[in-house]
Formats: sequence, C-alpha cells, structure tokens
Amino acid sequence: MLIVADENIPLLDSFFGDMGEIRRVSGRHMRPDDVRDADILLVRSVTRVNRELLEGSRVRFVGTATIGTDHVDLPWLEEQGIRFAAAPGCNANSVVEYVLSVLSLYAEKRGLTDWTALSVGIVGVGNVGGELAAKLERMGVTTRLCDPPRAELEGEQGPEFVSLQETMECDVVSLHTPLTRNTSHATFHMIGESELAGLTSDQLLISAGRGEVIDTEALKNRLTSANAPRVALDVWEREPKIDPELVDLAWLATPHIAGYSLEGKVQGTEMIYKALSHFLGLPVRKKAGQFLPEPALSKVSFTSAADEDQAIKTALRACYDPRQDDARLRLAMNGSAEERGEAFDRLRRDYPIRREFSSLKVQLKGTSKSLQDSFRAIGFKLKI
Repeated sequence: MLIVADENIPLLDSFFGDMGEIRRVSGRHMRPDDVRDADILLVRSVTRVNRELLEGSRVRFVGTATIGTDHVDLPWLEEQGIRFAAAPGCNANSVVEYVLSVLSLYAEKRGLTDWTALSVGIVGVGNVGGELAAKLERMGVTTRLCDPPRAELEGEQGPEFVSLQETMECDVVSLHTPLTRNTSHATFHMIGESELAGLTSDQLLISAGRGEVIDTEALKNRLTSANAPRVALDVWEREPKIDPELVDLAWLATPHIAGYSLEGKVQGTEMIYKALSHFLGLPVRKKAGQFLPEPALSKVSFTSAADEDQAIKTALRACYDPRQDDARLRLAMNGSAEERGEAFDRLRRDYPIRREFSSLKVQLKGTSKSLQDSFRAIGFKLKI
C-alpha cells in the first residue's frame, strides 16, 4: 500500500510506517502525478484536494491533519466513494494559547496590570472559540459570543449569543470562524469596511482562523485612517503570497502558526491515524503521548515574593512569545512576491518546536491562592 503524505506532517513513520510505503511530497506543490498510484493521501490545509488532483488515481482514503476542511471538495470525494477524515479540535488548545499570549502582550502595551479586566468578543464558537471562551471564563474574563449558525441551531438550549456588532464592542475581538461562502451566514469578508469602521484605537482585533474572513483592502484602509485599532494577524488572504503592506501595518504579524504547537501537530497526526486504522480494519495501538519528547524547559519556580502579574507573564513567555514569530515574518517580507511566498512557507515548514503550557510544571512556594487558581485556569501543571 502506498501512502502519499505532506512532508510536513509530523511522525509519519511512527504512526504509518508499518501500514505501507510512505512517499513524502510538498503539500503546497502536490500534483496529480504525485498521487496517481497512491492508495492513501494525507494532507494539510495547503493542498487543494479535488477532482483536478485525484481524478484517475486509486486513492480511497484522504486524511487532513487539520481542523479545517475548506481545502477539500467533500461532495466530490463522497461521489467517488473516497473516505475522508479530518482532525477537528486537534490544535484548538494551541490556538487558544496563542490568543492568551497575545492578550498578555496587549495588556502590557496598554499598561494594564490585570489583563483579565479586558473584555473579549469571540466570533465563531466551535472547537477553538469554545475552548477559548471556557478558559477565559475560568480566568474571570468577561466574554461575548457570536456564532449565528449555532444560535439558530441551539436556540435557548445553547449559550447566550449576541450579534456581531455587540461582539465587536469588546476591548478585544478574536476571530475563529471557518471560511464559508454562499451560505446564510457566509464568513468570506465578514469583517469589512462597516465592521472595521466601528473599531477604535482602544481595541485589538485578533485573526487566527481564516485569512479571507477579513477584507484585506478594507483593513489596510482602516489601519491608515484616524483612531485605528491594533490588529494581530496570524492568517492572511492569498497565502503564502501575503501583502507586505498589511504586515507593516499590523501590530503583531505571524505566519499562520497559531496552531503549531508540537502537541497540536502530533494530535492531528494521531487523529487521522485512528481514522485510517478504522478504515483498514486495523487495531489502534499508538497514541500521541508516547512520541512527545521531554520539553526543553520543564519547570519554573516562584516564591511568595513573586508579583502575580509578572509571574504569569514569565511563565507564558517561557513557553511562547509571539514577538519571535512576528520578527521572523517581518524579516521574510523582502524580495518579489514569489520569494516572499517561499519565505512564508519556509517559516511554517521549519517552525521551531513550541510546547504547550501543560508541558511546563510551575512550582509555587508560599504563593497566594489567586495565583494558583490563575495558573490552573491558564493550563499549567502545578507543584505546590
């Protein structure tokens, strides 16, 4: 059995090596000839999986190690009898931790000692948005939730949802919707001129879902006008050939890596491994945890002398500081559009190992209960 896989899916040999021959190819540049003789295709979001790629091949199973599926022509796969599996929620916690790290930086920029005083509007309350809302609420942060499809489906049985306009009145607005077109609640360019006009310099807009949810030209116009908000962008229109002018205008700019924790990546691989095992009638014998290496930093310690806000910032940034990714992306915005696109893909392909907060044990000696509760709510392991 031949398994054709995006070369950037981690632990391919560990999970799939005993199932068949593995052929690694570039996901961004995958062509029909690459998959013609494949039985299994494993991809990420950079590969368009459709008739043009698969017609005439012998592929009978497609797995994407991502939470999104807008890169896959699902109706065509179903017509052809090709089984499909995704990895919903695999990197949700990674994206949530990205947002928390950005919030910490933003609070510092605003001169706030208590970052939980910020109100956060969450647009799109699926795997990522739902987990973000739950974590923020445990931290005592005021949230507003906007998800029209869920609101229609769940009615009074679901959470309290508000309109997009109400959500965008919060101190911070974080976007986590899928990309949809031609539906009753389409998200393509959902954030356009009128929505951006209402944002002020006292607000932050975070986009870590799909780049096309924001109208790039409208955003550039807003960022060059009076009283402009700050924006933190991890996803972009026309990736990988993103707009360097928008990078310059963004307060924080990262190369679509919010979900790139090692745990998130490996969980994505594990989920499509399980789906393929079920498809082939094989037992599921492997778990992501058995392949995770020891983290480079495993423990930090704080005493009763520690300032609560400073202690949390220290632990957060010991695990992940978005400013490093911001610096790398800005340095890559030189040369032609083609060169910038190649540089953008390299940043993702060669992304350094980033571990989640749960990999870091926080030792607290004589600290307050409120600090202990804060660390637990964020997701750190405690030793008291």
